[in-house]
Amino acid sequence: MSSESHQACLNGRVVNEEDKVNDKYAHIIDLPHHMSKVRPQMTMYQRAAQFAPFAALTGHSAAIRETARLTDKEIELSESECNMLNQSIALLLEHIGEHPYVSITYFVHDPYKEGGKYITHSGTIKSWDEYEQRITFDDGTQIKVNEIIDIKGK
Repeated sequence: MSSESHQACLNGRVVNEEDKVNDKYAHIIDLPHHMSKVRPQMTMYQRAAQFAPFAALTGHSAAIRETARLTDKEIELSESECNMLNQSIALLLEHIGEHPYVSITYFVHDPYKEGGKYITHSGTIKSWDEYEQRITFDDGTQIKVNEIIDIKGK
């Protein structure tokens, strides 16, 4: 059998027998494009918007930013540094009634990952909470003594 005997004509096109078996949509391939009589034709912009990327991974970019965010390790003071810091705190507490102006550097733990950051806060001391071991500034900032690594004052 020659290949010509396996060909048929479908809507003016020559189609091989193999193509007819494999092409499930041969019966509609040459039909005219459907145009809705009810809905207006979409613009190219509207059609493209249907295929625009969507946020399948909601929060993924935030997680990447969080992973890339750097934190500091908490410094462990030596025994001599601890003694000097304790003397500075004792001196500060002796003069707490004078509301001294100081700069305190302390460590703030990161709520999301290991580590944290060092912050230096300057201001006038308002009070000392013996029970909580906490210094309060006039602006309301509170610092626990065990987080302090440095005190500078007048």
